[in-house]
Amino acid sequence: MRELRAIGLDVDGKHIICESAGDGEDHTEMFRVRIDDRLRGAVRGEGHRVGQNPADAGSMLRPKDIQARIRAGASVEQVAAAAGVDVARVERFAHPVLLERSRAAELATAAHPVLSDGPAVPTLLEVVTSALVTRGLSSDSSSWDAWRNDDGRWTVQLAWKAGRSDNVAHFRFTPGAHGGTVTAVDDAAMELIDPGFGRPLRPVAAVAELDFEAPAAPAVVEEEPVQQRAGSRARRSKPEVPGWEDVLLGVRSTGQR
Repeated sequence: MRELRAIGLDVDGKHIICESAGDGEDHTEMFRVRIDDRLRGAVRGEGHRVGQNPADAGSMLRPKDIQARIRAGASVEQVAAAAGVDVARVERFAHPVLLERSRAAELATAAHPVLSDGPAVPTLLEVVTSALVTRGLSSDSSSWDAWRNDDGRWTVQLAWKAGRSDNVAHFRFTPGAHGGTVTAVDDAAMELIDPGFGRPLRPVAAVAELDFEAPAAPAVVEEEPVQQRAGSRARRSKPEVPGWEDVLLGVRSTGQR
């Protein structure tokens, strides 16, 4: 194997210029090496031995790390894809942890939901089954899962399908006497264990009440008959003519003699 010595970077910035070293020849032969991810990894000390399959790079992922990721809720496929290893390698170490998660979910279904007035008498499984049946759903289509959080406590997930929608609800499981307790983490979980749970409605401004007075009835005007009104106007407009007796006797129209 010939030894090469890097002498600089190519003008395109994508290759390293190398020359042969220690070959005992009079002339020096120049080489150009492309800078790729494998070369960068080798410079950082992340390269693989010659002849090693790059797919075996995930062998550096320790079984303890695999189990920690599975216990935190990751799936076998997710861990294998993130580590760049075969799924079968992850399954070897994930199996006991998957059993642990399944057992935690089973224990949580036997725990008692915590409501505002304390733990309920029915178990979580009984309460959830009743809630699903009330909605016209079957509990046979639901599935349970659990994983351990960074604080060491277990989160339990219920997944079910309603029509074309996929739904999930999360609970916090605390092991203890008489099966332990579970508390709702999100609104979906609270709606399942507490039928009276509801989101607060937006307050509506009060509507002012106005007192409206009834309109006054128009005054009733009594009208005189047409003939009577005409006669009255005629009498008022026509001066009185003294009778012949008044003229002969010299009686004035005012009634004085």
